[in-house]
Amino acid sequence: MPDPSRTLKVAIPKGSLEQPTIELLAKAGYEIYVSSRGLRPSSNDPELDLYLIRAQEIGRYLGQGFIDCGITGYDWAYENDVELIDLGELPYSRATTRPTKWVLVVPEDSPIRKPEDLEGKRIATEGVGITQRYLKERGITANVEFSWGATEVKVPDLVDAIVDVTETGSSIKANRLRIVDTLLTSFPHFYANPAAAADPWKKEKMDRIALLLKAALCARGKVGLKMNFPAARLPELLEKLPSLRRPTISQLSEEGWLAVETVIDEIVVRDIIPELKRLGAEGIIEYPLNKIVP
Repeated sequence: MPDPSRTLKVAIPKGSLEQPTIELLAKAGYEIYVSSRGLRPSSNDPELDLYLIRAQEIGRYLGQGFIDCGITGYDWAYENDVELIDLGELPYSRATTRPTKWVLVVPEDSPIRKPEDLEGKRIATEGVGITQRYLKERGITANVEFSWGATEVKVPDLVDAIVDVTETGSSIKANRLRIVDTLLTSFPHFYANPAAAADPWKKEKMDRIALLLKAALCARGKVGLKMNFPAARLPELLEKLPSLRRPTISQLSEEGWLAVETVIDEIVVRDIIPELKRLGAEGIIEYPLNKIVP
């Protein structure tokens, strides 16, 4: 049995962020095993005690001290309005690499053109706290009601406006709605509760996890390239391929040849490899990267 004093309780967001988060943790070196019905995953690190919890609730459980740390959106930490230790922003999302945006939305033909036009109106949203704080900051009085989902269908028959989450805006356009304002922009963050952060062992463990998560994100969309290259043409390589920034260069045993290794954006590899061959490169190897530690 693991030593309870050497166990870190970690929350993983259940739902749309679940799979991207598990994939990110795997890149960071933490394999997560989730059964089809279980809410208590296991991992290849016996010091982690894992919980699958809805992202909306993770901030609250962290703030109450039931969980040591967890990944949830900045928006839900803001919604729960609790004191947390932010161990780092993790710029990934459920569908794209774009942040989540909470937007104030009305029908295309609505007379509401600016936030002040919400005075006395009804707004439906899952982010009640986010919306109420937004209105309070602007001195606007409106009736904010909780929505369990399918919020777009409620305007204009049931409410005057909604506050909803979007990444691409495609659903808003498809439902013939219009964005009036953006309330909040959010990426997931790795948070800790203050008591856990005050524990030296837990803080060190969490800092290590945060470092590896950030390193995994830093490697996203990048690959490594290595090759043998004629020394006489190295200046031409560095001039014509500026994306090979700060490559590692070492002398080979064969006179006149160098070993060149670099990290490059994967999207440009298809254009660069033929150019490398034209310049005389041999033995070109492309390999995936899991982590880059700055």
